[in-house]
Amino acid sequence: MPFTGIADPKHIIADTYGQQVKLVKLGRMPASLLIDKSGQIRYSHFGESMSDIPESQEILSLIAEFNEERQ
Repeated sequence: MPFTGIADPKHIIADTYGQQVKLVKLGRMPASLLIDKSGQIRYSHFGESMSDIPESQEILSLIAEFNEERQ
C-alpha cells in the first residue's frame, strides 16, 4: 500500500476518533481518516452502513493533494 495502515484490535484509535458502533448493523461502521504529520485531521468519512466507504482513488487523490500543498 502507498500509505500506512494501523491495526486497532483494542479499538483505541476507533474510540478516540469517534467511530460509531451500531449493533443492529453488526458492529462498527466504517471510518476513514487522513491525519497529517502534525496530528490534524485533514479528511474524515464515517460510513452509515458496512458498504459506505470512499473509493480508494478518492483517498489516494486526497493524499496527493495534501502532499502538493506541503511543497
